[in-house]
Amino acid sequence: MITHYGYCDGSGEYYVVVDSDRCSGCGECVKICPEKALELVTEFIDLEDKTVAAVTEDKRKKIKYTCAACKPETNQTPCVLSCKTKAITCIWNPK
Repeated sequence: MITHYGYCDGSGEYYVVVDSDRCSGCGECVKICPEKALELVTEFIDLEDKTVAAVTEDKRKKIKYTCAACKPETNQTPCVLSCKTKAITCIWNPK
């Protein structure tokens, strides 16, 4: 399951995307995130509980500002680079 955390508005699209099929739940992205925007959550996926990375509830509507310092338009953010399974990507399309 692919989850888009963020939003799209008149200024563009701003998402951190987590592919739960690829996410191992290792937590490396959570440890390295300088803004503490990520957390590990347990979700019911494919008839079982699985621990995966997710953007914290309070950061989802502010993702444009929270993640801007890491330059997500390059897709070379600390969370993306730390993910060995390539489960995290960024969609950053300002208008």
